[in-house]
Amino acid sequence: MTSLLCITIFVLTVASNAYSQATTPPLTPIVMVFADLGSNVTLPCRLLSKDDGHIGIRVKWSKVADDESLNEDVLLAMGLHRRSYGNFYNRVFLQEQDNEDASLVINDVSMDDTGKYRCEIVNGMEDTVQEFLLEIKAGDLNGVVFPYNPRVGRYNMNFQEAFQACEDQDAAIATYDQLFEAWKDGLDWCNAGWLADGSVKYPIIKSRAPCGGANNEPGVRSYGLPDKNSSRFDVFCYASALKGHFYWLVQPDRLTFAEAMQACVDDGAEIAKVGHMYAAWKLEGYDRCDAGWLADGSVRYPISRPRKNCSPTEGAVRFLGFPDKRVKSYGVYCYKDKQ
Repeated sequence: MTSLLCITIFVLTVASNAYSQATTPPLTPIVMVFADLGSNVTLPCRLLSKDDGHIGIRVKWSKVADDESLNEDVLLAMGLHRRSYGNFYNRVFLQEQDNEDASLVINDVSMDDTGKYRCEIVNGMEDTVQEFLLEIKAGDLNGVVFPYNPRVGRYNMNFQEAFQACEDQDAAIATYDQLFEAWKDGLDWCNAGWLADGSVKYPIIKSRAPCGGANNEPGVRSYGLPDKNSSRFDVFCYASALKGHFYWLVQPDRLTFAEAMQACVDDGAEIAKVGHMYAAWKLEGYDRCDAGWLADGSVRYPISRPRKNCSPTEGAVRFLGFPDKRVKSYGVYCYKDKQ
């Protein structure tokens, strides 16, 4: 069975190389396709002539870059064999409603899926090439609420320190209305945090003993209006849509915190802040299973598509704490303002 799988992968790889060397048939006009963030979308591509089966038919889907040498393989099908690639692995499928159908289904689309796609079909007699421009709409999402505490630990900020902590992460201290909307959207957090009106609250979806009691109803629970100077809690921050580009910086080696900061500067950017990561994750569907340094010295990674070994049960920004800044165990996320 292992040998057969290896042969199949080898054949698919050879077929992929053959496509790049073949003469490309004339393109039909580009088709615009729109999809909502997090939805599934179908890019419709069909054979020009009918065929009695899939044997011998080859289909290649690719994501097209401005520099075609940087094109990204999406899916390759030859006969009954299928192979998806990279960020599209196990997320793309051929629709195959009939023997003429080579339409591509993309599940759980993110903002990173925006771009041009090319469908290439060879059926032995007649080649088909069709291109699509996929645009992802973020819907009504304008911002994201996230809980925050500094390196010194939980419940260590008075109101003014909490206010500044959010600003330091390129965010603002959240209002009650923003926290309430986040709770309705599924935010469940068992640590109380400051809000913009000086109140302290926390959102509970699943009632449980350590979080105000298992018999209490879910909701946004309140500590009232504590003294802003002497009382100490965490904070809920609100990050708006990004005005720049948040990204994982590819590096050959793991970095210390100082090296991570310098690597972003060398790339013409700055080390990303926590607010940048939350906005990219929630509003753009950013997904990366690599832990990286952020500007506050924390290490986190954003998962939009839950999967084994990353975030198996839910989409979330995963927090690995505040490691020793001298360790070389992590990569880095950077942020670059739009020029």
